Amino acid sequence: MKSGPIRAAGGVVWRDDGPLRVAVIYRARYDDWTLPKGKLEAGERELDAAVREVREETGATVAVTRRLIAIEYTVAAGGRGTDRPGNDIPKTVQFWAMRYLSGEFSASAEVDDLVWLPLDDARHRLTHVIDRAVLDSFTARPVPQSVVVLVRHAKAGKRSLWNGDDQLRPLDKAGRRQARGLATFLPAFAPARVVSADRTRCVQTVEPFANVAGLELEITPAFTDEAYVERPGVTRGELLEIAKATPAAVICSQGTTVPGLVGDLAGLDSVTARKGSAWVLCFSDGNLVSADYYGKAAR
Repeated sequence: MKSGPIRAAGGVVWRDDGPLRVAVIYRARYDDWTLPKGKLEAGERELDAAVREVREETGATVAVTRRLIAIEYTVAAGGRGTDRPGNDIPKTVQFWAMRYLSGEFSASAEVDDLVWLPLDDARHRLTHVIDRAVLDSFTARPVPQSVVVLVRHAKAGKRSLWNGDDQLRPLDKAGRRQARGLATFLPAFAPARVVSADRTRCVQTVEPFANVAGLELEITPAFTDEAYVERPGVTRGELLEIAKATPAAVICSQGTTVPGLVGDLAGLDSVTARKGSAWVLCFSDGNLVSADYYGKAAR
């Protein structure tokens, strides 16, 4: 009986404490040099699996930046694939670019060695063509210097059913569940700041994460819809200042501002931004280098 498709995730992990280098691991049982990756556990998000596998295989704590390509190939049936193309079971591996923060490598049953190599050396060291394609995806754009996770507030019920001041309209039950989901999604990006529009529903959306992370929740009126509609350049400037000052930050805003800012910065005519979703914006030298949408960030 054929096994179902295999889903896995991994990362191109780089460090810049000196010339830029990336992590390449050696697996003796396959006799290959490859990028860190591994299978998803039951019910696990790809992003969470990527961070976990990188930590398990390299010992590194990382900050996720932009989403890279997903590679597809087949592996041998029978439970121990070779991770080489041409066999039976389809496998998909989604990769992310990840900035190294801390941690030391220790050999394990899965990984025997790790080296940090300059990009050209890493490309030559990698055994598989598909891994080189992932590295090419990483080098195709500038390395992100900062990340802004732009969140649209979670569900807050219908405005028509709320009798009070709309600025004070709170999250409903579904929205509170989404806020708890965001608290498990956002740590992957290692934010150092949490900023919110001064709307109760925005504050409540990122408050659980801020509490868990031990971060002060900053209130910035410029991220309300009213402020953005009146002075979009000011709101955009606030976001860019945050990106310039902080390696990673979270900003929670509303349903006009979020797609408006993403459209402004990325040059997109149509931008999706469902409640509880997130756009991960990566910047280098003050310029946007990628914009990745996570529609189920707050699951």
